[in-house]
Amino acid sequence: MRRPFKNISGPQIAARRKACRPPVTQAELARRVQADGVSLDRVAIAKIEGGARGVLDYELVAIARALATTPARLVKGAEEG
Repeated sequence: MRRPFKNISGPQIAARRKACRPPVTQAELARRVQADGVSLDRVAIAKIEGGARGVLDYELVAIARALATTPARLVKGAEEG
């Protein structure tokens, strides 16, 4: 039986991505992450944000870099200070 999981970073990633000025699309975020050497495409980003896919630690680090934040802020949802 498959265990359900709670992807707490997904909604935070989506919110941070949309809060960028100008907002960053999922495709642009995927390009930025790929430039950092992590293989994530737009579909993977959508699944992470929607909670259908978990995010690995090294993926979270690359996503945080691409969004100019920290992994901790994406997990906790802390506001930039």
